[in-house]
Amino acid sequence: MSDTAVPALKNIFDPARYRHIAAETAAVYPRFDGKKFLALALPGLDELSLMQRLRRTSECLHATLPADYPKAIAILRKLAPRINSGFVTLVLPDYVGLYGRDDFETSMEALKFFTAFGSSEFAIREFIRQDPARTLAVMKVWAKDESEHVRRLASEGSRPRLPWSFRLDALMADPELAAPILEALKADGSLYVRKSVANHLNDITKLHPEWVLNRLKSWPLENPHTAWIARHALRTLIKQGDRQALGVIGAGKKAAVSISGFSVSPKKLTLGERLELSFTLQSTSRQSQRLVVDYAVHYVKKAGSSSAKVFKLKELSLGAGESVRLSRSQVVRDFTTRVHHAGRHEVDIMVNGERLASGFFELLKP
Repeated sequence: MSDTAVPALKNIFDPARYRHIAAETAAVYPRFDGKKFLALALPGLDELSLMQRLRRTSECLHATLPADYPKAIAILRKLAPRINSGFVTLVLPDYVGLYGRDDFETSMEALKFFTAFGSSEFAIREFIRQDPARTLAVMKVWAKDESEHVRRLASEGSRPRLPWSFRLDALMADPELAAPILEALKADGSLYVRKSVANHLNDITKLHPEWVLNRLKSWPLENPHTAWIARHALRTLIKQGDRQALGVIGAGKKAAVSISGFSVSPKKLTLGERLELSFTLQSTSRQSQRLVVDYAVHYVKKAGSSSAKVFKLKELSLGAGESVRLSRSQVVRDFTTRVHHAGRHEVDIMVNGERLASGFFELLKP
């Protein structure tokens, strides 16, 4: 492993980037006061998080662009293709979300334009929260746009629980509000769009699982694009062993299988080491069966209790009497969302939602 530290993501917005933004803005708007922009943007930069730096950039542009909103947007539209980072272009829709809520038409056109350079998924939510009916009506039209970026914005921007953004209470309470968008995209030819539709539906399963299941049952699951969306939309319910969700993907029956030779190794390890799982899955059926194989690691919490995290392992069709050897390897390391604690970690193998084998490993103190 390299000893070189990985640069913090927030350093996407570093002094060099701000100088780049200032220079490119001046190129499309010669009256731009680049010195004022940098004087506002750079002080105390080290203390700011990634999203705080993004917001500061929007605020500094607002302080140095014309006060007339349509004029400022016209400048930002010229700036968009000149910015040398897709993530940094999120500043442009952020500007719209901050300062354009009183000019709906200009803002909708701007967000549609900016989304191809990065994404307008965060900014559009300001308008959904302010006026859901009017904004969703526009997004329903976007769902039929020729651009995959605009179609994705229709789905991604209306997700009830979009990561890194606030939740949309109206859509969390009533998923029917965005249903026409999902219907328009249920067999979209773009994987970029299908991923968003699946994530949107997966959000809904957290509060309205029956709504999602009923919706998917009415969709043409013989279409491979629609089937892909359904499988990924139901991933949370499938990990929970929900029989209806498993049934939608053809794995709703109890698995007629046996597991042998389940190995968890090494039995003792420390952070940074690799965990290896392997076992043989044997069919005991006279018919071919569709199987969803997952594994769960019961992570030890700081207080000593444990919480299970389910991981996908394999989806397969297993013929009558057939067997297959399956394995999985993963490095045990800390993440922002998961900190490991020493202790005994149980590991389960689940097939079609049923636990069929168990083992464990001991995580040692560093």
